[in-house]
Amino acid sequence: MDPIIIIGSGLAGYNTAKELRKLDTTTPLTLIAADSGPFYSKPMLSNALASKKEAAAIALNTPEQMATQLNAAVRAKTRVDAIDTAARTLRIGDETLRYSKLVLALGADQIRLPIAGDAAGDILTVNDLDDYAGFRAAIAGKKRVAIIGAGLIGCEFANDLAAAGYAVDVIDIAGQALGRLLPPEGGALLQSKLAALGVQWHLGTSVAAVDRADGGYAVKLANGTTLQADVVLSAVGLKPRTALAAAAGIKVNRGIAVNRNLETSAAGVYALGDCAEIEGLVMPYVMPIMHATRALAQTLAGKPAAVSFPAMPVMVKTPACPTIVSPPAAGAEGQWQIEVTGDGVKSLFVGADGKLLGFALNGSATAERAKLAPQLPPVLA
Repeated sequence: MDPIIIIGSGLAGYNTAKELRKLDTTTPLTLIAADSGPFYSKPMLSNALASKKEAAAIALNTPEQMATQLNAAVRAKTRVDAIDTAARTLRIGDETLRYSKLVLALGADQIRLPIAGDAAGDILTVNDLDDYAGFRAAIAGKKRVAIIGAGLIGCEFANDLAAAGYAVDVIDIAGQALGRLLPPEGGALLQSKLAALGVQWHLGTSVAAVDRADGGYAVKLANGTTLQADVVLSAVGLKPRTALAAAAGIKVNRGIAVNRNLETSAAGVYALGDCAEIEGLVMPYVMPIMHATRALAQTLAGKPAAVSFPAMPVMVKTPACPTIVSPPAAGAEGQWQIEVTGDGVKSLFVGADGKLLGFALNGSATAERAKLAPQLPPVLA
């Protein structure tokens, strides 16, 4: 019997395998990992420093342990070169693998901005555990870190680094922190709390160039300011990995296009996680991945199941200013109703009919999550 093959060993890949094994313990199963293949929680990477966790401590299981647990083959540091959906085969170098069903859990790549300067190639990104190990090595014994991007990951790294004693500069073209998730009042509170930790904000501008200087880097901003840094980290967002699917003739939009059963345009090929676009939605968060893995496991086990997503508030890991967001759906009509207290901001996005469509809670207002979350509409019913 040809195996089910999962390409990707992140939360989507490993958890699909885990859920499948609850339903089917015998079908041959292979996981292919481009990295070293440990099982770990990727969200931990942006707040592991203050908790003094090295990369090795973040890994929960080795690929060998996962292979034993899952009764599966796990192939680490292996890249798939091509997919032939008609023949149901994968090509890895000169090797050809057959599959019965194929799962694409390819993840996403960090977006790289076009930045000038002789050290642009030294800008780091953290997208997996191997990257994090390199980042920890780079900042060891250093003092100043410049972060490009004031979105969710940028703010989480800023909090983590500042709490660990680093001097942190955050640069973003937007006029506020978490500009895509928070109204201005919430962004202002987050900025002030992180500033109290020592984070310096450079908003409404971009990085024009990064050059080597004095044993570190000169980070030149578009507004004329030059910052000194020992390490430069880019955290400007993610782009779903779609090239492998597109080359195989599988339909791709922003992500790999799938239906509610997580089926791609190719028979027997499925996609989920950061690489997938489910009926127009790309949702790079943990909870959508976990819902998707449970539904897909049923389908792979022969009982097709459509995925559904309830409202899934996201906790931003910024302990200096606890923040929980559940953004309204794209294009939703309504307005923000904002209540500011001394140590909190409650922002409710309310439709014309008075129904709650989304919220953003900062500081003390996060205590209202349990009351508000049940009022939200599902993301995909």
